[in-house]
Amino acid sequence: MKWSEISIHTTQEAVEPVSHILHDAGAGGVVIEDRADYFRERESRYGEIFQLSADDYPETGVLIKAYLPESGMLEQTIGDICASVTKLKDYGVDIGANEVAVSEVDEEEWSTAWKKYYKPEKVGTRITVSPSWENYEPEQSDEVVVELDPGMAFGTGTHPTTVLCLQALEKRMVSGIHMMDVGTGSGVLAIAAAKLGASVVDAVDLDPVAVKAARENVQFNQTEQVVRVSESDLLSGAEGTYDLVTANILADIIVSMVPDAKRAVKPGGHLIVSGIIEKQRDQVRTALMEAGFVMVETTEMENWTAFTVQRPEED
Repeated sequence: MKWSEISIHTTQEAVEPVSHILHDAGAGGVVIEDRADYFRERESRYGEIFQLSADDYPETGVLIKAYLPESGMLEQTIGDICASVTKLKDYGVDIGANEVAVSEVDEEEWSTAWKKYYKPEKVGTRITVSPSWENYEPEQSDEVVVELDPGMAFGTGTHPTTVLCLQALEKRMVSGIHMMDVGTGSGVLAIAAAKLGASVVDAVDLDPVAVKAARENVQFNQTEQVVRVSESDLLSGAEGTYDLVTANILADIIVSMVPDAKRAVKPGGHLIVSGIIEKQRDQVRTALMEAGFVMVETTEMENWTAFTVQRPEED
């Protein structure tokens, strides 16, 4: 079977939204080639990338690659992808060079070769994210392993915005809590919460591709008794209030959902938001403070920011 590889030269800032656009267009997964990943110092051996050299990465920016089956609609699909990526500028996202290249590949060539790029990575004190085929064995008794298939949706769960969320989640997790994960994507946050002791996790996403992928990942991790995945627009499907709400989404969308988040978080509960680029950090912080949240923690990684805030007990 013939497939077309679409490669988009963009910025680190645009990785999440561009990946979302590609998945929405029908790509089964994305490959992210970022030169910073090769040279990044790692605190542990997890996440090391093998069989690579600096020449495998672009000199500047990030290459995002996806694969689409060849069909009579391919040209239109690629045109729609290009238009959607360009439109990200309207939301204040720097898309960089925005150069698009398309090439033909054989299914046999890429269907398994891409897996060599993904290895288990320890992203928190206890949390390790592992590709589902790795058969990773925990190295500590209380380690929580979230197994994902990067071919399903939204990468391996080790993008800085996701790592910041996972680390904040680990700090605020209390056994038995009720949690909502807004814009769940692959379901990595919801699965981690379930394995850390949450009793109920509502995971929602507007994208049906993400909902399907999250359900498959939830089932693979045997957390379906705790995690309920549904298609919903942000917090519109929230039932009652939650001890913890997480949202790893675009900054503009975080700002728009802050009033609903205030109503969805129990008094004394926490809200964790990530996906915030440096130039929108103050905008999001201001929206959270004006809504009455109290700042608990600000964390940063590779020019990305995550906020953990709390709704006051007396509110």
